[in-house]
Amino acid sequence: MKCCDSTHCDFTQESIAGGVSRRDFMKVCSAAAVYMGLSESFGPTIAEAATTAARRPPVIWLSGQECTGCTESLLRASHPSIGTLLLDLISLDYSETLNTGAGHQAEEFRAKSIEENTGKFILVCEGSIPVKDGGIYCKVAGRTALEILKETAPKAAAVISFGSCAAWGGVPSADPNPTGATPVYKILEGTGIPVVNIPGCPPNPYNFLSTVLYYVTFKKLPELDDKLRPKFAYGRLIHENCERRPHFDAGRFAEKFGDEGHRKGYCLYKLGCKGPETYNNCSTLRFNDVGTWPVNTGHPCFGCSEEGVGFKAPLHSPAEVLYVTPPAEFVSAPPEKGKGASALAAAVGGAAVGAAAVAVGSNLGKKDQDNKEN
Repeated sequence: MKCCDSTHCDFTQESIAGGVSRRDFMKVCSAAAVYMGLSESFGPTIAEAATTAARRPPVIWLSGQECTGCTESLLRASHPSIGTLLLDLISLDYSETLNTGAGHQAEEFRAKSIEENTGKFILVCEGSIPVKDGGIYCKVAGRTALEILKETAPKAAAVISFGSCAAWGGVPSADPNPTGATPVYKILEGTGIPVVNIPGCPPNPYNFLSTVLYYVTFKKLPELDDKLRPKFAYGRLIHENCERRPHFDAGRFAEKFGDEGHRKGYCLYKLGCKGPETYNNCSTLRFNDVGTWPVNTGHPCFGCSEEGVGFKAPLHSPAEVLYVTPPAEFVSAPPEKGKGASALAAAVGGAAVGAAAVAVGSNLGKKDQDNKEN
């Protein structure tokens, strides 16, 4: 499957052959720079790092308790394509899903790559790690996932937990958690091994791509929050940039799936949307390069990327609203046709908020507080 010898591969020529012009590639790199919170001027720097074959980081991809949905999400990236990502931007040396070899051949190559690239490769973990009964509930080649992780992680330059199962425990850790499913960072706590969490079920592949590009360019991980997530991707609440936010602030809610409000695109808060307490960029980056994400298809966000929300909180229970009062710099906008509700349009972020936000927010906040006190 490899197009050429990795040490001589000219990314630019391969991209042009694949229908991606140098100009388009530079645009992607410049956009990636801005997306990561850097100046657009870093675009050429990222492009240079990405096109230098010798700087491609080897990647070992381990699978634990998971559904392979995270890998499936990565396979659907197209800017760059999965082929470009795996063959040109990184050197994927081992992945149970994507290996061309199998059995002893694959395991021997994994061991060889780790030995030759100790301290240089990126370890990607997909899925939680069972620890109960010595970790016997997940084995690869006769060895437990727990054993493989503990052996491999200390030799890696950094560890990326890709997906909510690896980051938080996900579905396998849901009560009563019979296998003792544990997130990767918990197992590696106190070891000093750098770990970055990219949660989501599945996560957006570009959050992974941007993290890798940042590492390739600057030889370090991007700035992380207190939950080890890249701030460029998980620094804002989904609620802040949701296209249904104007309806939330104007007090327009879908009450049931399929009712008039639901059909008209009203806010899904009362149907259990966890956007007001979930940090992620789903509402701005979207998925599958076709501009889709759960909320614009009519389903509430269930907080998959937030520890203690996704897979923990009841699916249709109301979210805790963190911010409800519109800032003073917002300006008035026309009401929804026929409703007479006054609204406000956001100056930034693509969000819009209504004049009813204070009253609606106070009522929601009071209801949440009453529920907690009772």
